[in-house]
Amino acid sequence: MRWLTALLLLAAAAAGAHDIPNDVKVRAFVKPEGRTLALLVRVPMEAMRESDIPMRGPGYIDLPRVGKSLETAARLWLTDNIDVYEGDRKLPPPRIAAARIALASDRSFATYEQALATARSPPLDPGLELYWKQQHLDVLLEYPIESERSEFAIDARLARMGAQVSTTLRYLPPGSPERAYEIHGDAGRLHLDPRWHHAALRFVQMGFLHILDGTDHLLFIACLVIPFRRLRPLVIIATAFTVAHSITLVAAASGYAPEGLWFPPLVEVLIAASILYMALENVVGSNAQRRWIVAFAFGLVHGFGFAFALRESLQFAGGHLATALFAFNVGVELGQVAVLLVLVPVLSFVFRYVPERMGTIILSAFVAHTAWHWLTERYADLKKFPFPTLDAAAAASLMRWAMAVLVLGILVWLVNGKMKRWLALGDESPRVAEDPHPR
Repeated sequence: MRWLTALLLLAAAAAGAHDIPNDVKVRAFVKPEGRTLALLVRVPMEAMRESDIPMRGPGYIDLPRVGKSLETAARLWLTDNIDVYEGDRKLPPPRIAAARIALASDRSFATYEQALATARSPPLDPGLELYWKQQHLDVLLEYPIESERSEFAIDARLARMGAQVSTTLRYLPPGSPERAYEIHGDAGRLHLDPRWHHAALRFVQMGFLHILDGTDHLLFIACLVIPFRRLRPLVIIATAFTVAHSITLVAAASGYAPEGLWFPPLVEVLIAASILYMALENVVGSNAQRRWIVAFAFGLVHGFGFAFALRESLQFAGGHLATALFAFNVGVELGQVAVLLVLVPVLSFVFRYVPERMGTIILSAFVAHTAWHWLTERYADLKKFPFPTLDAAAAASLMRWAMAVLVLGILVWLVNGKMKRWLALGDESPRVAEDPHPR
C-alpha cells in the first residue's frame, strides 16, 4: 500500500510540474548596435514547464548545477520560438550570450542598461534556497546583422507558455526614440519600425478578419441587404454605412470619443439595438430611400465598435496612423464585399423557392431573436458601470457631440433629395412588402 501512495504522490508532483500558468508576462528589449542585435528577455520560470531544472530538497533550485539547464531552457522556449528578420532575411540562430536566474523581487528590467548589467552579472549565491516557480530567467541573445540601421522584424511565438501571455517589447533603434509594444499571444511578424506599406498591409488584413469574425456586424449587414439585392440600392446603402462608420472610427482613434468605462458597453448595447431595429423594420416593411439613412445612422455606432477593436492594435502602425486607419477601413470594406458576394446569390437562390416576403420575415425574425438576447445581456453588463455626472466638462462634451450630430443631420437632409432621384432611376427602389410570386 505504501508503494501505491508513493506512486500517486509522484504522479501528482509530475502533473503539478506541467501545470499551465494562467497569466504569463514576458519582458524584452531589442537593441541593434554595430554588427550585433541584442535581444534581452525575462521570462517567469514557471512558464518553462518542460525544462529539466536540477532540484534539491523540497523543490529548491540546485544553483551550482543549473547552468547548462538554463541554456537548454532558453533554447527550447526562446530561440526555437523566436525568429528575427533583417529586411526580408531571417537571421541565423542567435548565440546565447547569457542565461541567468533573477529573483522575483528584481526590478532591473526597468531600463535596458540595468537589465543588461543584471544578465551579465555573476550567478546568484549558490547557498540561496529558491523555489524555481517563483523566479525569473534572464536571457541575452545576440544575432549577427549587417547594419544597425536596417529594418528589423520579430516573430515571437510564445503563446504556449501560458493560458494568457502578454509580452512587453521595447525597441531601441540607434538615433531614434524608443518604441514600446504590448503583444498578447502570438502577433505574427512584427515590424519594429514599420514603414507605411507594412502598416497598410497589416491593417487591411486586420479589418478584413474583423468583419468575418464579428457575428454582430455580419448580422447587421445581412439585415441591410435581405430586402434590397439590386445593384443601385445595394451600393447606396453599403456606401452610407461605410461613410458613417469611417467618420466615428477616425474620431474615436483621434481621441474624440468619451473615455469613460461606460462607453464601450453602451456602444455594444446600441449595436445590438441596431440589429434588432433593422430586423423588425424588415418584418414591417421598408424602402431603400429610408434604409440608406438608417444605415448611415447606425453606421456611426458601429464605427465606435470598430475603433474599440482597433485601439490596442494602433501601436503597430508606428508613425502611420492615418495610413493604418485608411487601411483598416479598406479591409472592412473588402470583408463586407466578400460577405455580400456570398450572401446576395444565396438569398436570390432561396427566394426562388420561398416567397420573398415570407422569407424576409422568417430570416429577420431569427435575427431579431438573437439581437434581443444580445441586447438584454449587454444591457445587464452596461448597468455595472455608473454613468458620469453632468458637470461642466460633461455638458461641454455633450454640446460638441450634439453639434456634430446636427451637422451630420443637415448633410443627410441635403443628400437625401439626390438619393431619391437616383434611386428612382430605372425603377430600382423595390418595396419589401411586394411578393414576387403573387397568388
